Amino acid sequence: MSEKSTSLTVSERVDPPMAADERTMLLAWLDWHRATVHRKCAGLAAELSSSAPLPSSPMSTIGGIVSHLRWVEAFWFEVVMLNQPDVAPYSVEDPDAEFRIGARRPLDELLAEYAAQCERSREITSRLELGNSSRRVLTERGRVTLRWVLMHMVEETARHNGHLDVLRELADGTTGE
Repeated sequence: MSEKSTSLTVSERVDPPMAADERTMLLAWLDWHRATVHRKCAGLAAELSSSAPLPSSPMSTIGGIVSHLRWVEAFWFEVVMLNQPDVAPYSVEDPDAEFRIGARRPLDELLAEYAAQCERSREITSRLELGNSSRRVLTERGRVTLRWVLMHMVEETARHNGHLDVLRELADGTTGE
């Protein structure tokens, strides 16, 4: 029997409220999509997380996407919002390093790091107002607000959940919401 990557259960994903204030809705949707990442990986045989079944996208692996999402969380919440140093593995010379690293690391470790990073992002968010501007100036955009970062993270995580859908189905036939 193959080693399984995680034992996450379906009940751990909480549906966002149908009506709430803006902050509650943004945070609830982001958490729903974060939990969906774990759900898409639940029960996957460990050796399948590094499979790259799309010939035109050789870095598209389940592990690579989880690694990427971990570093995207760190970038927007720690680097942009707090102006902390960017310690991600990517660089100008290797802009996709987090995808390559993710394909080589155990999925359980990647999911644990992603969960820890999401918790750190929640802590940062809890101390900021939606209209707070980032401490880091992004040369092409200037400053962004926490509201913008949360919207972007909902979009980014949801988009990659779509990639995880496809990769999971190709890996072992598992489909689902």
